[in-house]
Amino acid sequence: MSDVVRNGKPAGAQSPATGHRPGRRRTPLLAVAGVVVLCALVTVAVANGEMPLPPVDAVKGLFGVGDSATVLVVQEFRAPRMVAAIVAGAGLAVAGALLQRLFRNPLASPDVMGVTGGASFGAVAMLAAGASQALIPLAALGGGLLAAVLLGVFAWRAGVSVTRLVLVGLAVQAGLSAAVNFMVVRFPAELAGSALQWTTGSVYGRAWTEVWSAGGAVAVALVVAFALHRQLAVLDLGDDSAGALGLNTNAARLQVLVVAIVLASLAASLAGPVAFVALAVPHMVRFLAGPPTAGTLALSGLAGAVLLLASDLVTQYLLPVSGLPVGVVTATLGAPWLLVLMIRQSSSVNRSVR
Repeated sequence: MSDVVRNGKPAGAQSPATGHRPGRRRTPLLAVAGVVVLCALVTVAVANGEMPLPPVDAVKGLFGVGDSATVLVVQEFRAPRMVAAIVAGAGLAVAGALLQRLFRNPLASPDVMGVTGGASFGAVAMLAAGASQALIPLAALGGGLLAAVLLGVFAWRAGVSVTRLVLVGLAVQAGLSAAVNFMVVRFPAELAGSALQWTTGSVYGRAWTEVWSAGGAVAVALVVAFALHRQLAVLDLGDDSAGALGLNTNAARLQVLVVAIVLASLAASLAGPVAFVALAVPHMVRFLAGPPTAGTLALSGLAGAVLLLASDLVTQYLLPVSGLPVGVVTATLGAPWLLVLMIRQSSSVNRSVR
């Protein structure tokens, strides 16, 4: 880890006694607002399509109430895609929040560090082998762990710096994405369409089998992530203080890292390597709600779900070109955001050198 991670608090860290209480008071209000927005987006998602439905009837159909045709359309064709977007968005955002807090770096996110590229590689390799769709989450998890191993092998130099970690992560992401593109090109035509989502990110055509398998695993990983929040709070004090409090800092970091990788990989198994969500959502939440707490971690998951579902609805109904994957919208938002973050990071490094 970098010296910043080993020896001191992250810049701007707040002690429990001096944390921003107004920000803490804002967290419940933001959560309520997020839930309201998410409910509105869910209503739009289930009511619109090739066969528009009255919003009230569509919501009733989501819960199995109403005529059989409405229930079939909503539950079997629209709900899986909507739930996949919510689950994937929440998983990616929480994974990004964990990594950024762990490494004290705004550029640390699964898509920048190669984890989602590894998950996509595993998923596409499983498709190439002709395996069942139910095994895709497991393959994506294996690919994400592979990317993490490659990242550790190439980035570790007797205490890796975060800057080196991010640069190696970008290289790993690019290499694995190239491998995915190669497999897609070599696929038979009937498989190429199924694999194409893992090049840009998409929730199109999701089925309940995939949603239940990956979504259930994401839910378990989210519970573990919140259980690790206390350890993260102790790590924020710095290694010396954390060790004095009896925390094994290396083991705690490894646990948080593994949970973040699992979350990002399982989310990618549902939506592919969707960019921007894991990178930007934690920044937005910190700006609105203040220093990290268990509440802001939950708020990150909620905001990620809102962002990815809203982006998917934009691709379906607001863009002039139909059939675009949701990754096109998130990447369009994420590219300038990443550029700004890298410029700010470079400026911060230059100031510290002077």
